[in-house]
Amino acid sequence: MGMIIYLDGKYVPEEEAVVSVFDHGLLYGDGVFEGIRAYNNRVFKLSDHLERLYESARTLILEIPISIEEMQEVVLETLRRNSLRDAYIRLVVTRGKGDLGLDPRKCPRATVFCIASSIQLYPDELYEQGLEMVTVATRRNLSEACNPRVKSLNYMNNIYAKIEANLAGVSEAIMLNQEGYVAEATGDNLFLVKKGKLITPPVYVGLLEGVTRNTVMEVARDKGIVVEEKVFTRHDIYNADECFLTGSAAELIPCVRVDGRTIGTGKPGEVFWGLLNDFRELTKVDGPVIFE
Repeated sequence: MGMIIYLDGKYVPEEEAVVSVFDHGLLYGDGVFEGIRAYNNRVFKLSDHLERLYESARTLILEIPISIEEMQEVVLETLRRNSLRDAYIRLVVTRGKGDLGLDPRKCPRATVFCIASSIQLYPDELYEQGLEMVTVATRRNLSEACNPRVKSLNYMNNIYAKIEANLAGVSEAIMLNQEGYVAEATGDNLFLVKKGKLITPPVYVGLLEGVTRNTVMEVARDKGIVVEEKVFTRHDIYNADECFLTGSAAELIPCVRVDGRTIGTGKPGEVFWGLLNDFRELTKVDGPVIFE
């Protein structure tokens, strides 16, 4: 039996979950989305994800046709209809059906759909051994051009960088901003550990303000770790004690080699393991319950 998908007010079998070829999400990447995780019968940080979804839509002047409270129920009901207590959720709002021109005013109503399934970005051994990354030539979008803080359907900037990582034969890519400061990876935020401090780029360098990113900073502070949001360059990565990435799909994953340089001891570090363990404990208790 296939998945049940929420699509514009209905829950339908996946083979019936279709959108128009005139949908501007397909034609132009005009829309927003969220990737959300469910753990242990709870949807982790759901309110944070929905807040970001609606903020992204507001920036695009994209009117979501249901309220944030109704959207929460959409997510929960999609999980229930698929009998899922642990899942990856993809929540998408497109500009909707229009014509072949790019004018968003020609799209009278947004399209909303929700998919609940599973995802594994990286093989299990990379969480134990750490991954390798390279810095790529593709620079992160300018905030004045296509603001990275909007989680839009237009991911070509990220895909260009991912292609470069694939061609280099590594798992991930580091993207710099136009000034040469480290921004983020292709789909994850980046953290360093240096002399016991946790360091991550500030949002103004041009990155998506990740829900997992913010959660990890909260967890670190609760553990008494000093957290700093500051700009840094590749030099700081090469000389860090630890490096890891965060994202809803990836959770926390260590990086042990960047641009041919070994990071720290070349193995996932103690700070990473401590934060990962505490993060996973938090996923067991945070978020609305799916099945009562």
